[in-house]
Amino acid sequence: MEKALSIADHKCQSIIYKATTNTTPIVLLHGFSYTIEVWEKIGLIKLLLEKRVSFLAIDMPYGLKSRGYPKTRDIQKNIIILNEAIREVFGDTVPMILGASLGGKIALNYAAKFPVKALMVVAPADSLENKLVEAYKKFTFPTRIVWGALDSIISGEEMRTLTSKLPNAKLLVYQGAAHSAYQDQPEWFKHDLLELYANVET
Repeated sequence: MEKALSIADHKCQSIIYKATTNTTPIVLLHGFSYTIEVWEKIGLIKLLLEKRVSFLAIDMPYGLKSRGYPKTRDIQKNIIILNEAIREVFGDTVPMILGASLGGKIALNYAAKFPVKALMVVAPADSLENKLVEAYKKFTFPTRIVWGALDSIISGEEMRTLTSKLPNAKLLVYQGAAHSAYQDQPEWFKHDLLELYANVET
């Protein structure tokens, strides 16, 4: 399951599971201060394995602690790396993407250039940049925006505005959760992720 992917002149540690059935894969993008281990910590990897959902959790080069080298926070470079990783692992299959914070920013920018089945973003950073907002008009796929009510980094107003800019989006507010809402409310988060996934698969 664990594998180092060599893509676009970068090497990125990853956890990969390909189900025997032809399901939509989920791509997991961590935040700036995290690695793929965060998905194991909250029990998401175990859950996806139990449900036999294909996934790719990848240590991206933008991560401070991630095993993705050489490091780069350049958005376009990270999008190229992500696209090549998805194509190497899943071929032409269109994925659903989950991204947290900076990973959410990458997910939104990726969806502006490449096909996705759905997006789930947790307090995505810089989500109201002009070029992105213009691209949102074409986001007809379902999107879920998760925001912790105690988040001191991303404002609720920003997330409500983002929701209003997306044609098929829903804002999920987690009470008692801060910026990393998926860690503060992991069971709630996993339930919402599976619900969105079921929506995609029907």
